[in-house]
Amino acid sequence: MRVKAVIAYDGSAFKGFQKQTSTRQTVTTAIEEALADLHIVPSITGSGRTDAGVHASGQVIHFDLPSFWSDLDKLKTMLNRKLSMIQFKHISPSAEDFHARFSAKERIYRYVFKNKPPSIFEKRYIAYYSDFDPEVLSHALSLFQGEHDFACFYKTGSPTHTTVRNIYRAEYREYGKYHYLYFTANGFLRAQVRMMVSAAMLCAQKELALAQLAEQIGCTKRHTTSVAPSEGLYLARIIY
Repeated sequence: MRVKAVIAYDGSAFKGFQKQTSTRQTVTTAIEEALADLHIVPSITGSGRTDAGVHASGQVIHFDLPSFWSDLDKLKTMLNRKLSMIQFKHISPSAEDFHARFSAKERIYRYVFKNKPPSIFEKRYIAYYSDFDPEVLSHALSLFQGEHDFACFYKTGSPTHTTVRNIYRAEYREYGKYHYLYFTANGFLRAQVRMMVSAAMLCAQKELALAQLAEQIGCTKRHTTSVAPSEGLYLARIIY
């Protein structure tokens, strides 16, 4: 039986989602070791990769269960006992051809920051940017919306057949002392969200002109390659 699981994890505890040859400190390795302890063939597929330090509140994975594992509530309980920095929120049966990555229609990321230094209890989960112009930030984010070639907004190193992505939503919101950026798209390239956040914040802090940002989005000239801090980024939701 193939199952779909929604998971959350503290990215500060891992070197990223994807399994790596140089370290066992990845989300995939931790989950697959827990599955192996329960006599489940340890092979999972995620909706997408997250970098080192990046969190998730709604990552989706799929894996196949042997016939003797029919109690999914018990399975969730057992996995959560074994995993300290990863939480299985839901496990449900799926179609046999369901694929966590290729069946996804939209991906939503959330970026959280403060304009005052985070407390010691927030530092791993909230980024810090000093004074900025909210109106300029909103304008900068709006430039990302639509279908663009994001060849100037990603890190190489992961295979991709195209750098074109469709950004359905890129917006700024403020709630109390916290600031949020939301990005919804059909997909994202490696480090794309963090590079978009960084470029938008450079505009909001008057270190990059909106016209320069437009040039980079149009692939006519690259003005920045900086990436936003990983601790503020969350993979929030996958829509199928």
